Amino acid sequence: MKKYNVAVVGANGAVGEEILTILQEIDFPLNKLVPLASSRSAGNTVEFNGKDIVIQELTEDIFVEQDIEIALFSAGGSVSAKFAPYAVKAGAVVIDNTSHFRMVDGIPLVVPEVNPEDITKWKDTGIIANPNCSTIQMVQALKPLDDAYDLLRVDVSTYQATSGAGKTAMEELVTQMQDFFAFKLIDSEHKVFNQQIALNVIPQIDVFMDNGYTKEEMKMVNETTKIMHKEIALSATCVRVPTLRGHAESLTLTFASEVNADEAREILAKAPNIIILDKPEEALYPMPATCVDMNETFVGRIRNDNFSKNMLHMFVVADNLRVGAATNAVRIAQKWVKINEES
Repeated sequence: MKKYNVAVVGANGAVGEEILTILQEIDFPLNKLVPLASSRSAGNTVEFNGKDIVIQELTEDIFVEQDIEIALFSAGGSVSAKFAPYAVKAGAVVIDNTSHFRMVDGIPLVVPEVNPEDITKWKDTGIIANPNCSTIQMVQALKPLDDAYDLLRVDVSTYQATSGAGKTAMEELVTQMQDFFAFKLIDSEHKVFNQQIALNVIPQIDVFMDNGYTKEEMKMVNETTKIMHKEIALSATCVRVPTLRGHAESLTLTFASEVNADEAREILAKAPNIIILDKPEEALYPMPATCVDMNETFVGRIRNDNFSKNMLHMFVVADNLRVGAATNAVRIAQKWVKINEES
């Protein structure tokens, strides 16, 4: 098998670090790894396969200089907007973790378990977009059920970890908890979030839109339609909770036909990269604390609605830095490699 020159843009960020870890875990066909970051971080090192690799400065010419074939971007939308075109011009395929390209016409938005066929569209723009973290784990569970019962509507409430807002957000939660145990939480600063996050939940992620929904909530609506190639009525309420890693979602699904919880459980158990944890009598159900560092999406609390035969309820949890970002990006790269090898 051919080996590839791979750049990781934002290699020292929370998602970038996870990408490096996953590339090691799966033994990705690497010829050369090139970690990239801003000039502030250039010269520092990242550990990869037992070796320290120097982070290089992200420049307009680096992709040509290093003969990059796959560029994994996770350094923020403005960085992707500026530098992704240079990677494409150099002949690399860009797999972008930011929101910048997701809803651009012609750029595929991919969850490999749901719409792997869209990866073949990358040649039109040179870019493949990675969806929002909360969208990825949700559509992984939606796809097999839609195939079986014809999904009409989704109502979802999310419980999203602080890591979804980056390293500094996690640090803010930790600092506030330390202040709490030092009996000074009332004076604790909050800079990343607009409210105290410790011992609290914030029913706002991103800015509010004119329709009363937040930008994060509308991402779930619009991205689901693009990924599943289907207009699905979807209403989301996205909430930030005081956990470090692992997004949880409470889903209510409405189908065109009657649905049976036991049958749905069996369907999901056969779906790729989904693990069923659904024995409530044994207190076995998905939780953020049990999904950290895992590459699977966990589904439980699967039950029929008490009043409608075509409604189903469930609870879905995944590590947002992995499944919701790094793992999905690397899986896209794996699929791209396979397609590239077969063409």
